[in-house]
This record gives sequence, C-alpha cells and structure tokens, in this order.
Amino acid sequence: MNKIEHIGIAVKDLSASIPLFEKLLNTSCYKTELVNSENVKTAFFKTGENKIELLESTVTDGVIAKYIDKKGEGIHHIAFDVNDIYAEMERLKKEGFTLLNETPKNGADNKLVCFLHPKGTNGVLIELCQEKNKITDLQI
Repeated sequence: MNKIEHIGIAVKDLSASIPLFEKLLNTSCYKTELVNSENVKTAFFKTGENKIELLESTVTDGVIAKYIDKKGEGIHHIAFDVNDIYAEMERLKKEGFTLLNETPKNGADNKLVCFLHPKGTNGVLIELCQEKNKITDLQI
C-alpha cells in the first residue's frame, strides 16, 4: 500500500455537508459523482495531499443509510492507494483477510475498489483503490 488515498465520511445530506466541509477545510468541493453500483452520491475535497470523500445514500436501504442508522454520521472508511489491486487482493486473502468483493468494482473518482471486512481489521472498513488509468493489460 502506497498511501492513504482518502478518508470516507458518511453523511445524511450532501447539500448541508458540502458547505460545512468547504468552511472547515477552507477549500471548495472539486467533484461530485453518483456511484450507482454503491447507491451513493459522493463529494470530494482536497487539502494538500489529502482527500476527503463525503458519501450520501441515494436509497433508504443502502449501505450508507444503514451505517448512519446504526452509528450516525461520521468516518465510514479509510482508503489506501495500491499499485496493483489484483495482487494486493490476492496477498490480503492469503494473509487471512476477508474481502467484501472477490473482484474489483468501479468506484468513484476513476478508481477500481475493493473493501476488506471490518471484523478482520479491528472494526475499520478498509478500501483498496487503484486508478483505472494505471491498470495494465497484465492485471485484467
């Protein structure tokens, strides 16, 4: 793993949360994106080398909506940038971690993503991210 790619924060309402984080971080939201596969709308902020992703559920029974119902708004996951998501997934499976998806999924911000089950990571949902334009023919 190279670095923390972003920190994901579950929110009830992007229209209220975007201005809040713009004030907090003293920067504008640079991108919003609908991720239909995850039933979320995302908003991204960059401050220095760090990125924050806000996640709002687009359905009442989505993963983010259920998370907020159970735990409230707040940090949802930590995402790590990887060079080769396929190799990293295989390595982590061999190390005994449980992957929540067996193949990478399309994520926000032009990424392929995979999540690790939080039961095996001290309660922290971990996301692996690889930029789609860094995928090689050997990885597919």
